[in-house]
Amino acid sequence: MAGTGEVVAAWVPDARGADGLPRHGVDRATFRAIAGARGGPQAVRLLRGGQLSKRALLLLALRRAAPEHDGYREAYARVRALQRDDRARWEEVLLRPELDAWAADCLRGVTAGEGAPLGGLGEFLRPVPGPALALECDGLRWAPSVDHAGPRRVDYGRRPTGPLSDGELALWEERLAEAWDILVRRHRRHAQAVAACVTTVVPLLPAPGGATVSAAARRAYGAVAASLPGDPVSLALALVHEFLHVQLGALLDLVPLHRPNGQAVHHAPWRPDLRPAGALLQGAYAHLGVADFWRAEAAAGAGDAARAHREFVRWRTHTLTAGKTLLACGELTSSGMEFTGELVRAVRELGEPGE
Repeated sequence: MAGTGEVVAAWVPDARGADGLPRHGVDRATFRAIAGARGGPQAVRLLRGGQLSKRALLLLALRRAAPEHDGYREAYARVRALQRDDRARWEEVLLRPELDAWAADCLRGVTAGEGAPLGGLGEFLRPVPGPALALECDGLRWAPSVDHAGPRRVDYGRRPTGPLSDGELALWEERLAEAWDILVRRHRRHAQAVAACVTTVVPLLPAPGGATVSAAARRAYGAVAASLPGDPVSLALALVHEFLHVQLGALLDLVPLHRPNGQAVHHAPWRPDLRPAGALLQGAYAHLGVADFWRAEAAAGAGDAARAHREFVRWRTHTLTAGKTLLACGELTSSGMEFTGELVRAVRELGEPGE
């Protein structure tokens, strides 16, 4: 496994298995780059391909499980026509963030004989809900939609705002534009990855007491959910943090990094409760991005430099501690050990506080 061209998983691009189906894969160099939160648009394209195939297979499985459902058969035929005639539009439909959860839930329902809202596929063929923004800074573009109307098929762990007024939407656009400027000018590598992956922003209500929150859902690739913070730096940080959760989820669809979560739980430095290995890995990976964000903020000398330095020290320390716990827990696969080792190396390469 020493060569950079070797494949980490058995899913190899352009190769076919005994069943004749194409396989996706992650080459060693890209795998290590993803582990260090520096995969960029190239890694996003690879993981995006995996998501497209997964969702196409889910829709095919539904078609075979419910062949007599007229509404689904008609919508599925339209999806197949798009795949043949308009590839870009087909990808847009399949990568609607909540289609994954909807299709998986429907398949479970049909298989269990409980029925399922199969007519919902037609909803994903309609235009994307919410306004589509056109943000640009220093030649780098990002065009997310603000999905505030739902319906919600994914639990983001916090209550969504529901429909927003024109004034509220204008404030979201203003704050996202400010956050985008910060990402592009001070965190361009992260901005490039966010632009390539994140298609949807889901507005959330703040936590009780007014604290801002953000979230990503395992079955909603391409979506970041957040409440509207008072400052654009916090929103820029949320985009980096949640994008990394999304990216790791997509990688886990291709490469198992840990055994299924069992009874074993471990200390997470940023939480009072103990966490299973999978959740600890998610947290450590996202906080690698948080530490890198604050390091760059401190180096830029913009805003509250003392806060940036303090946050960098905090998250660098927490992420290293979590990484060491993961390497010693005995629950990672061989690929997971390599991934976490690279993650820890990336944290150390951020430098010691004060350097």
